[in-house]
Amino acid sequence: MFEFFSFHRMLEFFPKIISCFPITLSIVVVGIVAGIFFGTVLAFIRIYHVPLLNQLAFLFISFIRGTPIIVQLFVVYYGLPVLFENITGINIDRIDKFYFVLVTYALNEAGFLAEIIRASILAVPIGQTEAGYAVGLSGFDTFRKIVMPQAARLALPAVGVDMINLFKSTSLAYLLGIMDIVGKVQAIGANTYHYLEGYACTAIIFVVINFVLGTTFKYVNKKLSYGA
Repeated sequence: MFEFFSFHRMLEFFPKIISCFPITLSIVVVGIVAGIFFGTVLAFIRIYHVPLLNQLAFLFISFIRGTPIIVQLFVVYYGLPVLFENITGINIDRIDKFYFVLVTYALNEAGFLAEIIRASILAVPIGQTEAGYAVGLSGFDTFRKIVMPQAARLALPAVGVDMINLFKSTSLAYLLGIMDIVGKVQAIGANTYHYLEGYACTAIIFVVINFVLGTTFKYVNKKLSYGA
């Protein structure tokens, strides 16, 4: 008789599934790091209304925030090679799919973090910048020593939520054949015809990681909320 669920099978699947966690983690790390960098560039373009680039940045952010990540995955996977070949004449179809996934999540994070960073910078009172100028600081030093620390503190809660959402959204990377946590569950299920135990393992992993991330960001935010 077909067994609906087995804890023994779940324990058997768990080490195989958790072994793919580094793939999921690398997507999150690359997405966050690249997202902060490019998101900051986009935020400055939007703040200073750089001609032409401001309009392009607005269109990019609107596309990223207005479309599902699954659409962006397939647009990058199928569209980027065509665009790259038309511009450079180089065929990149044979590049590992994993790199297309990294590019997609980096672009996705850049679009979301750009607005978070922009809002945080604009939320710092203009008087702080004027005070920096008044004591003889340059524009760069004023931003680095006065505006940026305050903006980072304001952005931290939203960045924490975004990172948790990013971790959960990596579950769609398997659609391009990436052997991450969910991809491993699919592979195990295809061989054993038992999916439920694998998804139970995945649920536990995601809940634990999200709890750790949430607790960490809550603690850091509390430590940085001096003077509130």
